[in-house]
Parts: sequence; structure tokens; C-alpha cells
Amino acid sequence: EMATKIDKEACREAYNLVRDDNTDVNWASFVYDGSTIVPGGQGTEYEEFKNQCTDDARLFGFVRITTGDAMSKRAKFTLITWIGENVSGLQRAKISTDKTLVKDIVQNFAKEFMVSDRRELEEAYIRAELKKAGGANYDAQVEHSYDCFFSTVC
Repeated sequence: EMATKIDKEACREAYNLVRDDNTDVNWASFVYDGSTIVPGGQGTEYEEFKNQCTDDARLFGFVRITTGDAMSKRAKFTLITWIGENVSGLQRAKISTDKTLVKDIVQNFAKEFMVSDRRELEEAYIRAELKKAGGANYDAQVEHSYDCFFSTVC
């Protein structure tokens, strides 16, 4: 069983597209190509991301959700780890180790989710949980969020 690697450049590019206020890209997924994590797709509609989360898939998603009202819209980001129910025990066991590779790149999010149940992927559920995560309260991520001080999206 080979150690997992990540295509840093390609994944960072996808991450930055979601972070960038000047693009309408709202999500990027990171999937396995053999034992390498690579960008799996990106798009504007959350439903497109959900469609990638099949029973056979294990993937990571970096998603921008806009919260707030017309007066004060805020972009909030989340890291979603999806593990489909058909994913083998061995692959399941590797997910948390592999996630540290993803987190080297995806460093800016208000909350993360580990999901195996499609109902927990509902956008309304994710949005409500992100609202609960409060303002610029990054807790464990705070040491990574240097770019937050210069950015309006945090």
C-alpha cells in the first residue's frame, strides 16, 4: 500500500479559485488518482459538488457558503470529508492521515465536516452549522489564517 501524495500546485490552484472573490467558483473537490490526491472538479453550484459524493467515493471538498442577509453577506468556508458507504475499511482508515495533506493547502475554513450520510450534505444543514460557528472564530485554524488579516472574506 503506497503512501498517499498530493499534487500541491494543482490543488492550491483549485483552493485559491474558491477563495477568490472575483471568481464564481464556489467549490472544489480533491479526489484520489491512485495514491495521489488531485483536484476532482470545481463549480458554482453546491448540488454539483454533492453529486460527486457517491457511495463508492472518498473525497475532500472545499466549499464557499454565503451567509448573512442582503445587508451583510459573508463568505464562509468549510472543509468536507466525504466517505461513501462502500469505501473499504483500509481506505477509510487512511482518510484522517490523508486529510493532513489536504489541510496543508486548505487552511482557511470556519468548520469542517466528516460525512458518510447524504442527509448531512444538505446545503441548509451545512449553512446552519456554519452560522453556529460564528464570526471570525477560527479556533484551531487561527495559526494558519495570516491571510485573514488582509482579506475581507474572513
